[in-house]
Amino acid sequence: MITAVISGNGMATTGIRPEVRELTSAEFPAANEVWRDYHGTTGEPARDRIFATFLAGQIVSLARCRRHPDGLEVDGVFTPDACRKQGYARMVMNALVVACHNDDLYMYAVESLAGFYAGFGFISIPERDLPLSIRERYTWAAGNMEGAEVRPMFRRAGL
Repeated sequence: MITAVISGNGMATTGIRPEVRELTSAEFPAANEVWRDYHGTTGEPARDRIFATFLAGQIVSLARCRRHPDGLEVDGVFTPDACRKQGYARMVMNALVVACHNDDLYMYAVESLAGFYAGFGFISIPERDLPLSIRERYTWAAGNMEGAEVRPMFRRAGL
């Protein structure tokens, strides 16, 4: 059976299988372009590992693992609207978790996606258990994570 899939550029691709891999620093500008309207997210080669799902050479989903002085934060998990509901975010998160499995991982998950991240071994934790440099990114919430609709989460190192 041949299936048609809509790629990130809105064009139908037939029978193309997604490719998932870590980006080289030279590819970070392509990720930044996909992230352009996603909270101003950008990649910094000195601090970040970025993973992408590609379909027909187009990025259809991204996830970033950023090194802070006291821990690693997963963020920037994003799939453009036209590419959602195809499992691309699951593919890219799986690649990130496998590649970064030697370290504990922290994140602020959007409340409605906490179950999705739990599938990768992330558990909810009190905000005070996040490394300080990661916690400082959300000082604007003034300790009201519930009101900000985000949930601090943690994944212990290991597969």
